[in-house]
Amino acid sequence: MSSTPVHRNTGRVGRPGYDRDSLLEVAVAAFNERGYDGTGMEELAKRLGLSKSSIYHHVSGKEELLGLALGRALDALFAVLDEIPEPDTSATARLEHVVHRSVEVLAAELPYVTLLLRVRGNSAVERRALDKRREFDRRVAELVTRAAAEGGVRADVDPHLTSRLLFGTVNSLVEWYRPDGDLPVSALAGALTTVLFDGLRAAPGRRP
Repeated sequence: MSSTPVHRNTGRVGRPGYDRDSLLEVAVAAFNERGYDGTGMEELAKRLGLSKSSIYHHVSGKEELLGLALGRALDALFAVLDEIPEPDTSATARLEHVVHRSVEVLAAELPYVTLLLRVRGNSAVERRALDKRREFDRRVAELVTRAAAEGGVRADVDPHLTSRLLFGTVNSLVEWYRPDGDLPVSALAGALTTVLFDGLRAAPGRRP
């Protein structure tokens, strides 16, 4: 990561050249590279080409930056859960939609989702993020249960396990997928959804 200063036209009088979004982008890159605990304000100031006091003009410290970053990833994922393609969409189709769109969110917010997946609950901010992740898992498991009840996916696999398997696969993409590579995110999301749901389909004639 270069220590070249971040320059942006923020339109804010008196503090030209950078804004909180700039700080957040650089902080997330540093947290992913060095670990949150291994990244101090001195490192962030160096990467930004700013003094620490200039950073404190925008945020109270690196914990606030962590909270903003994790919140950005979580908000994007929860927004997917609340999307309804059509009013009469089946639970199975909604589940497929959630998985497909989650891949797109991961690609669009890759550094932020990567950071979210690496938190271990070592601070209050991280523990709140983990609680939100568990809530997300619970809501997906409820959707799996509904999809199984309507015969759209296998009912002989625990819905919480199915949820973990689905998003374990989605989350693994942070280890190798790069949005600027040769594989479009639309193709990736489509392929992953197809592979996962072909294995989850209830056998013809099988009902829960």
